[in-house]
Amino acid sequence: MLAPLAAPAPVELRIDVHTGPEAIENELRSLHDRLHTPGDSMHGIERLPLLEDPRFTVHLREADGERYVYIEDTRAGRLAGYTVFNRLIEINRRADRLLRAPHSKFSPGYQRRGLASAIYRWALDGGQCLMTGARQSDGAHALWDRLACDYEQGYVHLRDKALSYLGPEVDDEALLEDLNTRRILLGRGWSIDGLIAAARMHGNSVAKETAALA
Repeated sequence: MLAPLAAPAPVELRIDVHTGPEAIENELRSLHDRLHTPGDSMHGIERLPLLEDPRFTVHLREADGERYVYIEDTRAGRLAGYTVFNRLIEINRRADRLLRAPHSKFSPGYQRRGLASAIYRWALDGGQCLMTGARQSDGAHALWDRLACDYEQGYVHLRDKALSYLGPEVDDEALLEDLNTRRILLGRGWSIDGLIAAARMHGNSVAKETAALA
């Protein structure tokens, strides 16, 4: 059994509007039905040996460069939730090959049980670098804080589809709250210098000047 997660840390980046629990439950029911409907594109998709708890089955679907990871509670006959690793349409093609923005939806009864964390760690351990979207839920932000204890992190600024590296921390509150300032986590095998070169990011000094002009 997965241990409960610690209480969320204080929020620093922009907080998204929460999706109501009823809407989430309806979506999860629909997705669960699709997983078990022969002929549906979700039926019979790949399974991941991700969790040790035998009650959970993890399903993986890939489409258009995005990955969807669904956690099914087979004992309860329902989906606990899912995470999608989205492409970021606001970044250039070179960076798009390297970065994905994760977004999770879990039923309230399955939150704070380490399920989303296990999915994020699976992606990061596989070498996937992650970047936040313009906004995060408070729970997602707390999860990133915990992951940053084990994976290298940094901040970037987005302008005209190009990324500029700001450094491992951002002290300027106005810059941190800018919608174009995003947080990144590096997948295993990556270094900040390697990602900067591969994504052709601007360096720290150029980044701050660019952000100031935005």
